[in-house]
Amino acid sequence: MDLADSAEEAAFRARLREWLGKALATLPPRPSPADWPGRRAFDLGWQRMLYDAGYGHVHWDAPPGVRLIFLEETEKAAAPYVGANFVGLLHAGPTVAAEGTEEQRARWLPPILRGEEVWCQGFSEPGAGSDLAALRTRAWRDGDHYVVSGSKIWTSHAEVANWCELLVRTDPEAPRHRGITWLALPMDAPGVTVRPLRTLAGSTEFAEVFLDEVRVPVGHRVGAENDGWRVTMVTLSFERGTAFAGEVVACRRVLGELAHEARHNGRWDDPALRRRLGGLNAEFRALWRLTQWNVSAAEASGGVPGLAGSVFKLRYSQARQDLYDTAAEVLGDAALDLDRPWVLDRLTSLSYTIAAGTSQIQRNIVGERILGLPKGR
Repeated sequence: MDLADSAEEAAFRARLREWLGKALATLPPRPSPADWPGRRAFDLGWQRMLYDAGYGHVHWDAPPGVRLIFLEETEKAAAPYVGANFVGLLHAGPTVAAEGTEEQRARWLPPILRGEEVWCQGFSEPGAGSDLAALRTRAWRDGDHYVVSGSKIWTSHAEVANWCELLVRTDPEAPRHRGITWLALPMDAPGVTVRPLRTLAGSTEFAEVFLDEVRVPVGHRVGAENDGWRVTMVTLSFERGTAFAGEVVACRRVLGELAHEARHNGRWDDPALRRRLGGLNAEFRALWRLTQWNVSAAEASGGVPGLAGSVFKLRYSQARQDLYDTAAEVLGDAALDLDRPWVLDRLTSLSYTIAAGTSQIQRNIVGERILGLPKGR
């Protein structure tokens, strides 16, 4: 496989790099991590700048090489990432693009790309986290609406979202995976209550969402009724297969910063630490190659990532934790100072073996669906 830039890709890289150099100088100061309305406005403002400059579509329908160049160059330039709208841009939007009707695509996709609307994810429940098919949020048909009651947890960015990609059970008598439906829930609908959750790192990007007989139009259903599990697998394919691509680039940047810090504070003299940094460098280089392969394979198969996303997610989750454990070694006693770089990142890295499907779930997928091993009893 030739991984060098083509002439067209090289020209795109040069244009993007030049634009970033000018655009980033015009950004306002980043808001406080605790100011979610401010963070929403900042993140959507950046998305609007990308859209106006012709880069708003890159996450969805650009060629694989262009998409990866965009991620590389924006990360190298320390540009804002997708932030509050990562659900809309990286998996709800691509799911609607792949599974929605023409009317649904026309309604929901342009506002995401223009930086006008934020989406959140309503999948996990207090009694159905890793076992997503055990969800109990109920929806029953009443004319042209579904009436939804139940609760969700770990709902990313719910407090600033306009829409929620919501999984509901529409047939409680069907086998667990066959009675589920994927809905787009307007977050301002009567009966929706959002309660932010504070994480170990002190942030509130997650929330509980309570649904009390919320009416959702049938036209907001993506896919057929009771076919939501299949649609969900499309969503999770994007979430596991390509949504973390930019973070791999960020981790490679952090690794370079850690090596620089270790040389500065004398910890570079520890041969065990140097071996760990060298091993992580190889790990993230391999993960970036896997990312390139996954994005290219998704393009060749109609735009939806395949099972290799679980391989990536499994390895990346652990590599990220290893990276920030190594950061603690580099920092020494300063690893207890929450104001130092990488300390909060170390706390948030603990969630990556849970988010987007636990590592145990990914191992099951790899074992059963890639290696052909028998299902456990």
